[in-house]
Amino acid sequence: MYPEIKTERLLLRPLDLSDLDSMHEYASDKENTLYMYHLPRKIEETADFLSNITKEWEKDVPSFYEFAIEPDGKLIGQISVYLSDNRDSGDLGWILNKKYWNNGYATEAAMALKDFALNILQVQKLIANCDYRNIASSRVMEKIGLKLESDNGIRVYPQKDETVRELMYSLIV
Repeated sequence: MYPEIKTERLLLRPLDLSDLDSMHEYASDKENTLYMYHLPRKIEETADFLSNITKEWEKDVPSFYEFAIEPDGKLIGQISVYLSDNRDSGDLGWILNKKYWNNGYATEAAMALKDFALNILQVQKLIANCDYRNIASSRVMEKIGLKLESDNGIRVYPQKDETVRELMYSLIV
């Protein structure tokens, strides 16, 4: 049974191939993905990404969990936790379709995934990184209880041939 997480306004459910069109809408939008470097740009890349996620969900013990973010049954983004090899730490990440920014959805989803990672997956440390210019993401990290651990990391955007400062937030239990 695949986990679903319910919050006051959201359902977080396993992301899968049925999400192709909705996901590709925000994943291929350059404004929406300005501070992202792992998202596919072409529909075929989105399909491959979703295929890999679907395969991961089929494992007895996934090494990462990619959830769809849905208020009212419509995919508006995704949120994930990628686990370390020994499963004692997790790396959080999220993206929302820009049509749904500034509604508290990212914070609500991130808080729920943080609780899932700590209580169900039993991680001892959570990490989240962002481009120093991505103020919205850094605020979400702070709102869910992560603290700034480093402000001098390096983030490279190969498609733009750009290198910028990266922030790392963490929570150790």
